[in-house]
Amino acid sequence: MPFATTAGSRNGSTMETVTTAYRDVLARPGLRALYAVGFGARLPLTATGVVLTLHVAVGLDRGFAAAGLVGGAVTFGTVLGAPLLGRLIDRVGLRPVLLLCGVSEAVFWGVAPALDVGLLAATAFVAGVLALPAFPVVRQSLGAVVPEDRRRPAFALDAMSAEVSFIVGPALGTGAVLALSSTAALWSVGAGFVLATAALWWLDPPTRAEEERTDPPSMRHWLGGPMVTALAGAVAAVLLLTATELAVVAALTARGETGWFALANTVWCLASLVGGFVYGVAARPPALSTLLAALAVGTVPVAFGGPWWLVTLLVIPAGAFCAPALSSSAEAVGRLAPDAARGVATGLHGSAIMLGAALAQPLTGVLIDRVSPTAALLAAVGICLLVAVVARVGQPAGTASRVPENTKPS
Repeated sequence: MPFATTAGSRNGSTMETVTTAYRDVLARPGLRALYAVGFGARLPLTATGVVLTLHVAVGLDRGFAAAGLVGGAVTFGTVLGAPLLGRLIDRVGLRPVLLLCGVSEAVFWGVAPALDVGLLAATAFVAGVLALPAFPVVRQSLGAVVPEDRRRPAFALDAMSAEVSFIVGPALGTGAVLALSSTAALWSVGAGFVLATAALWWLDPPTRAEEERTDPPSMRHWLGGPMVTALAGAVAAVLLLTATELAVVAALTARGETGWFALANTVWCLASLVGGFVYGVAARPPALSTLLAALAVGTVPVAFGGPWWLVTLLVIPAGAFCAPALSSSAEAVGRLAPDAARGVATGLHGSAIMLGAALAQPLTGVLIDRVSPTAALLAAVGICLLVAVVARVGQPAGTASRVPENTKPS
C-alpha cells in the first residue's frame, strides 16, 4: 500500500496502533448502533436490483430487457430523489422523511407482485425517488458527530460496511427468489425496508452538529470546485467498479467459466476491505485524485484477463483501492458540506454513486457486445484516469496529504 498505517502526534513522541483509531470511533456514543442499523438498512437496498430483475425476467417471464427497464427506473428515481430527500432532512428533520419513505416502500413492495411490467416500472421510479436513504443518512450523521481528526477511519468503516452489504444483500435476494418465489422475495424485501425504517426511526441519529436550526445556505455557496471534484470522483470510481464486474463476468462467460466469478468477486471484495482498513488509519493518505489513478492503473491488468485463477489474482490490486477511493470521496463531501446543508450534500453523493453505476451499465454492455470485454473495461479505466487528472489539476497545493494536527479527540 502506498500509505502508512500509523499516525502520531506532530513531535512523533506517541504512536497509535491501527486498532486505536477504529476503537476511538466506535467508542463514541451511538456510533456502534449507527453502523449496525445502517448495515441492516442497506441489505434490502442492495437486494432490490437482483430481486426485481429475477421477478420480471423469470417470475413474469418477460426477459432481461424488461427487467432492465424496471431496474433502470428504480436507479433513475434514486439518482433524482437522494438530494431531494437530503434537502427535506435538512429542513424538517429525519423522522418525517423516514415516515414518508417507509409508507412509500410498504405500498410499492406490497403491490409490486400484482403489477405488469409497464406499471411496475412507473411505480418503481416513484419508489426510487422515495427510497429509504440509508446510505446518505449514515454518512450525514458521521459528518455531523465525528470530530474531523477521526472522520477518515469513521468513513473507512462505513465504506467497508457498505462493501459487505453489497456482498450479502444480493446473495440474500437471490436465495429468497430461488428458495421461495419472486412474489415472496418481493414481500421479503418490503418487510426488510419496513423494519429498517423502524430501526432508523428508533435510533434517530443526529444529522446536524448543532442543535439550533438555521436555513440551509444556497448551493452556490458550497457547491464549488472541491465538492464537484469529490462527487465526480464517486461517479468515476463506481463507474469503473461496475464496468469491472460486468467485463469480468463477460470474459469468464466467454471462456465457459462463469461459475468462478463468485470466487473472483469474493477475493475482489476482501481486497477492498483490506484497503479500506489500511486507508482509515493512514498517517498521510493519498489524495482522491491519486486513489482514482491507482484504482484505474490497478484495473488495467484485469482487462486482459485470462483463466479464472489469473483473473482472481489480478483483481486483488484493483480491489485494494475500491474502498479507499469511495471513502475519500465521502470524507471530502462530509468535510466540505455546511452543517445546515449536509443532507443535500450527502444526497448528492448518493446520487453520484448511483449515477456511476447507471452510466456504466449501458456503456459497458454496448462495448462488450460490439467490441470486447477488454475494450469495455479499458474505456472505463480511461474515464477514471481522466477524472483523476482533472481532480489533480484542480487540487490546491499542499492538500494532498494534509492531516489534522491532533490525532486524538479531546
